Amino acid sequence: MKDIYFITATNTDVGKSYASEVFLKKFASMGKKVGYLKPIETGVEDNKPLDGTKLLKIATSLNSDFKVSIKDVVPYQFSLAAAPYVADIYSVVDIDLIIKQIKYLLNFCDTLIIEGAGGLMVPIKENYFIIDLIKDIQDIYNSQTILISPSNLGSINDTMLSQKALESYSINYEWYINLYKDKDSFDEITLPFYESCFNTIQFL
Repeated sequence: MKDIYFITATNTDVGKSYASEVFLKKFASMGKKVGYLKPIETGVEDNKPLDGTKLLKIATSLNSDFKVSIKDVVPYQFSLAAAPYVADIYSVVDIDLIIKQIKYLLNFCDTLIIEGAGGLMVPIKENYFIIDLIKDIQDIYNSQTILISPSNLGSINDTMLSQKALESYSINYEWYINLYKDKDSFDEITLPFYESCFNTIQFL
């Protein structure tokens, strides 16, 4: 049985790469052969995607069978630090290739972590967003989605909007808080609302 988890977040710089590392190590500790895919990475300098390179190294350290290249793990790399639609100036991103790349990487692992770019409504194409990619992968591979939220003041709004968006697409998801911003005030400012709305609150 192959398992796929798509790591997304309420926005950029929320901790998707950190969450990917956490879940790679978690599943490896459970005896799973883990793998990693970041379909699109922007802001790439000198042909070295920082997130993809770091996570590939972690994945291979946890699963010696995950013998793939950085191009396999990050098939689309763009130098401009912008939304994929903007960074992809030649319109080369092929969604079908991303879907096929998942199948290919599953030859080397039984649990694949996929890291998205930015938040749910980040455009990959003019009318195709990260949330559309998540939905397509779920429909084809029965994947699960993990939504990461920050802990800073104002994060409630982004969290609730992201959850509503996922639910409107009928996307199955779990939700985690990355407690790294406004840590000293989180319990007073943000946590009370979450406790009133959710039976379970999970932290990375």
